[in-house]
This record gives sequence, C-alpha cells and structure tokens, in this order.
Amino acid sequence: MALGAADIGIGEGRALAAHPLRASVLAELHARPFFPAVTPRRFLHVAFLTDPTNAQAARIGVEAFCAARGLAPPVPGAKHHRVELGGATLRWESHAEFSTYTWDFPSAETPPGELPFHPPASSFTGALAEIPQPGLLLVAVDLHLVADTAEDFQLNALFDRASLARADVNDGAGEIATDFKPDPAGFVRILVRDRGLGPEAAGALVQRVLEIETYRLLALLGLPEAQRLAPEIARIEAQLARLTGAMRQSEGLAANNRMLDELVALSAELEADATASLFRFGASRAYQEIVRLRLATIREQAVPGFPTWQQFLDRRMAPAMRTCVTVEERQANISAKLARAADLLRTRVDVEVEQQNRDLLASMNERTRLQLRLQRTVEGLSVAAISYYVASLVHLLAEGIHEGGVDAHLGFTLDAGFVTALAVPVAVLMVWWMVRRIRRAHEDHD
Repeated sequence: MALGAADIGIGEGRALAAHPLRASVLAELHARPFFPAVTPRRFLHVAFLTDPTNAQAARIGVEAFCAARGLAPPVPGAKHHRVELGGATLRWESHAEFSTYTWDFPSAETPPGELPFHPPASSFTGALAEIPQPGLLLVAVDLHLVADTAEDFQLNALFDRASLARADVNDGAGEIATDFKPDPAGFVRILVRDRGLGPEAAGALVQRVLEIETYRLLALLGLPEAQRLAPEIARIEAQLARLTGAMRQSEGLAANNRMLDELVALSAELEADATASLFRFGASRAYQEIVRLRLATIREQAVPGFPTWQQFLDRRMAPAMRTCVTVEERQANISAKLARAADLLRTRVDVEVEQQNRDLLASMNERTRLQLRLQRTVEGLSVAAISYYVASLVHLLAEGIHEGGVDAHLGFTLDAGFVTALAVPVAVLMVWWMVRRIRRAHEDHD
C-alpha cells in the first residue's frame, strides 16, 4: 500500500537550520558561468591588481557605471556582474587580488583578404575608460572569435612567427593562435577560429582562453620576486659559509657569542624575506596549476610546424616557475642550516658557560673553605679573648674581696692568683661551650 506524506508525518513545520556559509558555498560553484558566444565576436579583457580596499572601489565603480545607465547594479556580496549594453556586454569579476573587466562586442565577418583585429584595440579605449581603473593594469587581451576562413599567411601577418603558438582544440572544433606579445596598444592578440563549436562551446572556450592568459601573467609575478631575493639569498649563503668555517677555530665565550648574534641576525633577515614572499610564491603555484588545468580542459592537438600553447608555455613559462620554486627551496634549506648552525653554536656557548660556572663554583668552594678556617681561627681567638676577659674579672673580684678584708671576716684568706688560676679553665670551657652552641644554632637555622 502506498504511503502519503500525511501517513509518515511530513507536513508544514520548522525550517531546517542552515550553516551560515551554506549559501556562499553553493553560490561559488556558479560564480563565473560560461555565456554563449555567437561567431563572430570580439572580446577586450583587462585585469587590474587590487588590494582589499581597491576591490571595494572596483565594486563602487561598477555600481556607478550601472546607475548612470539605469542598469541593475551588482547584488550585495556578489563577486561578478554582467550587464547588456545594446549589442555589447560587460562582465565584471572580483578575485582575491585582481579584478577583471571583459567587454564583448559584436563583430562583422572578416572579408576575404582582410585581417582580423580591425579596428585596433586602441579605438575601444574610450569604452574601457568609462569605469574607473581600480588598480594597476596587468592583463590586456584582444580576442577575436572568427569563422574558420583565415589563412596561414594572415596569421604570419598578425603574429610574430618565431613566437606563434597554435593548436586545434575541442577535438578539432576550434583553433587558437597567439604569440603572447602585446600589440602597439598593449593588448595581447588571441585568434580563435570556430569550426562548428556552437555558441555554448565557443563561450566556454573563449572564457578558458582568457583565463589561461590572465593566470599565466599572475603566475609570472613570482619571477621578479625570486630575482629580487636571489642576490640576498646568495649573500646570506656566503655569510653562513664564512661563519660555519669560523666556528671550527673560534675560542672563548665572547667570540662564540658574537658569531651567535650574527647567525641570529641572518636568520631573522632570511625569515623576514621568506615571510614577505610566502604569499607571492604560493599564489604563483596556484595560478600555474589553474593554467595547467585550463589547457588540459581545452584538449589541445598540435598543428604541424607550430608548438601548442602547452608546449610553448612549458618552454617559456616553466623555467620561470622553476626559478620561483628553487628560490623558495633555497630559503627553506638555508633557514634549516642557519637553525642547525645556531643550535651547534648555542650548545658550545652553553658548554663554555657551564665550564665557567664549574670554575666559579670551585673558586667559591675554595673561598668558603678559607672563610671557614678563618672563622674557626677567629672563634679560637674569640674564646681565648673572652676567657681572658672573664678571668680578669674574676681576678679583680678576688683582689677586691681580699683587699677589702671580706675574707678575714669569713675566717679564711682568699688568694687572688689561686682563684684566678681556678677560674681560667672554667671560663674557657664555658665560653667555648657558648660559642659552639651559638654556631650550632646558626647551622640549624640555615
């Protein structure tokens, strides 16, 4: 028997509590969709480096652009926006450290015998300048999507033959070509030939090609940083070699402490550079991986006599990426060596300090032993002096009794010398016993 919703208790009730990040995570999969592109089309794509403050300025600029034309602005929190302007389209995207603007213009069929990319990209700079520039320009691409009518001699007229990279893509449904060099207006020209791609496939291919060029340049930002750090790393390596060589011959706590201070200063300098370049090198690796994935997605096939984009970038871009990786690895290796050298030198300093402490304790023990002997000597002298003082008092007392005739009244004669002689050992014993008792009391207190 079939059960209905009412039979199992399903109905109106309390809404399920959603994770606060659920909406943004779901939206991320659809943040940058592909848009159909009908051949022929022309795309002007620019990317500006932005920090978090400039990223907000980029959004404000797009909002002002839309408001001035009565168009819908980006929704709050959106990272991309697309507006229609007659036959043209503007697409804005905000990324972690850059913002992109892609103008999509309709284009007439290229007549036989004429070259694409006419008029030049410089004639469109007025449209590009309508939105305030949010940062420094890094990427500028002029992409022309044309039907497959251009001949190879036209490609040689458009591009530098020595740097021309061509490939059939999407299982032969299209072809891409570029020399990765800027034209007089500063735009890198990319030609995409449509051999039956269809609007959806053409739009996806155009976006992936634009992303390859964008992320290629972003990945290469790590190279200037690596070139800047290389001389500093070489200098630190040389100083480390000098210090480790001097460690074998150094003697004395002062010399070791001085070398330890130099090692710590070198380590701090290296760590400061490594921390400053950490994001740049990590971003370069991530961007390079995106380029690799995009190239794999378009499924390149070689055109005889020309390198594919993958082959061209492997030959020209891969050495730069290896330089970044090498510099990063050198930083890590030198940091570990500096730490080991500092540990060795710190161990030597600790041993020397312990030896000094041992010598100091031995000297203190010797001084204590001498002080104890002196104290005992003083105690002996003190016993003698106090006993002499007590005996003198007894002697004076006996003489006074005798001279005063007190002993005559008592019926005996008091000899002061004899009394003093008897008092001496008693006084000595009593004083010695008192001094010993006082010393023991002090020892028990300590």
